[in-house]
Amino acid sequence: MHFTVYRDRDSANPRKRHRRILVSETERLSYVGNNFGSGVMKCNSLCRYFVGVLDKDSGQMEVYNAELFNMQPLLSDNLIADETEDYQNKSYREKMDLCIEAFGTSKQKRALNSRRMNAVGSDILNTAVTKAAANIIDARGITALIQDVAQDDVQNISIFLPPCHEDADKPENVYKFEDILSPGEYEALRVPAAVFINITPEEIIKKTEEKSHCSFVLEELKFLPLDEKSRDHKARCLWFLDILIKFSFLKVIKKKHPMGPECPHIISRKLMKNFTSLTYNNGSVQNLISASMKAKITAYVIALALHINNFQTDLTVLQNDMKLQESRMMDIARAMRLKVSKAKGLPGLEADQNHKLGILSLPLPMQKASGGQRKRKKMN
Repeated sequence: MHFTVYRDRDSANPRKRHRRILVSETERLSYVGNNFGSGVMKCNSLCRYFVGVLDKDSGQMEVYNAELFNMQPLLSDNLIADETEDYQNKSYREKMDLCIEAFGTSKQKRALNSRRMNAVGSDILNTAVTKAAANIIDARGITALIQDVAQDDVQNISIFLPPCHEDADKPENVYKFEDILSPGEYEALRVPAAVFINITPEEIIKKTEEKSHCSFVLEELKFLPLDEKSRDHKARCLWFLDILIKFSFLKVIKKKHPMGPECPHIISRKLMKNFTSLTYNNGSVQNLISASMKAKITAYVIALALHINNFQTDLTVLQNDMKLQESRMMDIARAMRLKVSKAKGLPGLEADQNHKLGILSLPLPMQKASGGQRKRKKMN
């Protein structure tokens, strides 16, 4: 490469006489560098540079003052109009690819070639997948595929259900009470549930006004059995059901005992272990109640409500307490193999809402894929 140096003509001006422009040309590009202006290298003002020329015959070296120039490619403005328009129409990625082709390192060029090969492979794969999907649709039909997807939705919900014993001889053995509350957990509920055992009608009215408990629990407290053992059992079940519903409203669990000091340690541990998902956020592990965990809590609430109400319960009251959509509650109930019908004559029903009654009876009905087969409302 050959270089040419230009200097300012105004040698009398002390600010301009040191200005230099260095130019070099190759077959493809011209390069320009200068020692003045905004892009000048600051290193020239911080220290001095020298070039030594060694005379091999005499062994002596002559030293000359030197400057560093940062050479930049000079792009000509005399471009053909069609080429300019074609370049402007390219995307940012295409422009970057052209730069890599011209000035990129070997590593960047290999990465560019690899990406282009992957893009070609991706196009081939998309074409093959589209063709295979079309063949499947032609062979099986849209209706069968929709039914398969709906069945998958039911199976996904089933993962979060309490253990189901399909060969049970009695309804109480389908979702066993021991699978909902272990003996140790049931015993730990004796102390906190004591407040429900001797509750008075006046206290129930006060709690209803304060909305300190869910409506299902408040309604069931009005009908506690007179038998001491049965009364204690129902009180424990209602207390745990109320805790489950309150726990479902939490998002991220930050406290060690999220339900307060009155909640037994073994119950708090059960809630954290069985009804939360672990997530990593801001450098720490947190317990999160995801949508799938909320579905699991709902299934256990329904199972417990069935044991409380002789294996038939008002699903609409539970749906309102848990602030769920009716379709979601019905999906979970049908996944639990409940028969769903309209509720009539149950206490505490609102006149402006159609209530759904969930019944657990033998033999269990076959699982039906309801999610994908709901009738769509016609748009006017």
